[in-house]
Amino acid sequence: MSRQVFLYDHPERFVAGTVGLPGRRSFYLQASAGSRVTSVALEKTQVAALAERMDELLDEVVRRSGGSAQVPAVAPSDTDTAPLDTPIEEEFRVGTMALAWDGDEQLMIVEAQALVELDAESEEDLAEAEERLLQDEENGPPMLRVRLTGAQARAFAKRALDVVNAGRPPCPLCSLPLDPEGHVCPRQNGYRRGA
Repeated sequence: MSRQVFLYDHPERFVAGTVGLPGRRSFYLQASAGSRVTSVALEKTQVAALAERMDELLDEVVRRSGGSAQVPAVAPSDTDTAPLDTPIEEEFRVGTMALAWDGDEQLMIVEAQALVELDAESEEDLAEAEERLLQDEENGPPMLRVRLTGAQARAFAKRALDVVNAGRPPCPLCSLPLDPEGHVCPRQNGYRRGA
């Protein structure tokens, strides 16, 4: 079976979003162009890491180009805040992600590859299986590949960080998330702390 690649070159929309209530949210990346929509599930930490790294890479591009790159210093003020397009049909759960900057075309390339479970009885078997998987471009796991302008990438990163930070507020003592019904705070020796 050949590898399925969901390619979006200058998508109309590429966003991170959630479904569900804080504390029980599911996180998604969603790309769309015309009537085509692709949604992939991932963890909150993956969304945060992608957004932070994207901002860092864009800052580095601006710094190295001396300001000549087509990358805004900050996200545009009209950042997309609309909910995810529905129905949300998960294509796959993200395992690994990669970022790159195409200097010739002035584009950010984002790749999200499906999580793959490998059967291995030893560390050596696991290393060999991973190496075979990396070398098999034709039959690898499904992948979402998106090519964004600098402005689209900045807007994505801003929205993604806003989505991550819109969850449960942190406890002022231990920084663990507060549920609406409170939580058992380790800094209070296990006493229940209210929201």
